[in-house]
Amino acid sequence: MCFPLGIISVALYVFIFYNVQLYADMGLQVAFIILQFYGWCQWLYGGKQKTALKVSSSSWKINIVLSVIVLFTTFSLGWILHKKTDAALPYWDSFQTSLSLAGQWMSARKYIGNWFVWILVNCISVWMYYVKDLHFTMLLYIVYLLLAVIGWIEWTRQTKIVHTVQ
Repeated sequence: MCFPLGIISVALYVFIFYNVQLYADMGLQVAFIILQFYGWCQWLYGGKQKTALKVSSSSWKINIVLSVIVLFTTFSLGWILHKKTDAALPYWDSFQTSLSLAGQWMSARKYIGNWFVWILVNCISVWMYYVKDLHFTMLLYIVYLLLAVIGWIEWTRQTKIVHTVQ
């Protein structure tokens, strides 16, 4: 149920972020809708022989490529938002957005490192939403931060169990 509920939640935040001029975050929500559908399919059929996907680690090549993409996207989008719009916190908003896209893709592929990305994203988000007086959203992201820590612990435990059994 996390995927359909996630799609509904994300759709609501498109409007919220538009109203507080966090345009990168608004665009991120649209991308999240697409990535939610992708993740849903991957988790169900992305494994060997179209079975459920298992938790794994991303390769160092994937991590480097994602890091370069995040940095390039952060500075490019931040510059555009700074120069062309009245965006609040354009570079922080862009960094949070870029990291979130990387984290969502990693999550859809069930890479355990997604949890580290989400922990960083949630810390940045808590600060941004505090600054923008979105206190309910800030509290929601504190919950997301705690869930990311729990997710990392749970997936780590699962992978240790899988490696022990095999």
